[in-house]
Amino acid sequence: MDVEKKHGTVKISIAVSVILSIAIILVILKLTISHTTLEYLTVNKIQYEYFLAAIFLNIMYWFLWGTRLKMLCTAVDKKMRMGIWGSTKIVLANLFLAGITPSMAGGEPVRIYLLNKNGMSIGGATAAVLGERLLDAMFILICIPFAFFVFKNHIDVELIRTGLSIGVIVFVACIILFVYAIKNPDKTKSFLIFLESKLRRFFRRRIDMKKVVDRINREVDDFNKSMKFFAKKGRKTFLLCGVLTVLFWSTGFMIPSMILLGLGLDPFIVESYSAQVLLLVIVMMPTTPGSSGITEGSVAGLYSVLIGRNLIGVFVLLFRLITYYMNLIVGAIFQYKIFRSVASFSLDMIKK
Repeated sequence: MDVEKKHGTVKISIAVSVILSIAIILVILKLTISHTTLEYLTVNKIQYEYFLAAIFLNIMYWFLWGTRLKMLCTAVDKKMRMGIWGSTKIVLANLFLAGITPSMAGGEPVRIYLLNKNGMSIGGATAAVLGERLLDAMFILICIPFAFFVFKNHIDVELIRTGLSIGVIVFVACIILFVYAIKNPDKTKSFLIFLESKLRRFFRRRIDMKKVVDRINREVDDFNKSMKFFAKKGRKTFLLCGVLTVLFWSTGFMIPSMILLGLGLDPFIVESYSAQVLLLVIVMMPTTPGSSGITEGSVAGLYSVLIGRNLIGVFVLLFRLITYYMNLIVGAIFQYKIFRSVASFSLDMIKK
């Protein structure tokens, strides 16, 4: 019954995220497409090679992410034997749930679960995945002042201003909690044991609490040891992963510029890079599944100051096709291949 309920929840999340995304794109197209748009697309030669370049950049983004995950995992667990393709498959499998959950939070449990299946402890896998989140947060926080400077005279949309403010607060709060959890492992254990007991009671499952406590203590210790390793002996690896973080986000941030070139427009590289930083902060807010609707509206708002109103709808459509729907489809294929079905994945997670 629980499996069916979880399966149903996933189906609802998929439906909501896709319907919201398509609905907002249609609204934007309706409001922006005119005879001027059709005339422009007819008269100006569309350069499809740039669209292919955007797709290639998205694929490259996946492999750079997989390379970073492999480096972090190998640093945490020297016995871990996983190639770049193996770690990239884990990244690809995580894209599906990340794309249909608020703040992309559904991707983390998938990566942790698959790393555990590949031989890592839950604590070690969690340390590697949270290490990714920490690197991403540091990169984004460093870029935010630059992005604000570039867009300081253009951000007039109240929703975007509010989203950015909330996003920055959430980022800072998460980093503070992250550091606190590392410095206070005993309190972290107590909180997780308390949370575990409440959840078990809620789902009315009879368990051996001693086993639960022992497992939580072991995993928190593994996590704490792994994070301290990054802070001391593993600083070189963490620094290299930081370089990869800049590279893989920058690769993803170049996709809109390729789309603009494909439409016969200027690439606006600096402005587009800044817009992507601000967009990332907004989509990290826990709002709709996959931030659908919010993302499309924010892209339209941010890029409306760079390109003509008549091409905004076309740009948003192409951008989401490459960066969202492509990820969602590929993620679903790889998740199905690895888990065979969402239901079997949920059942295995419940058994654990």
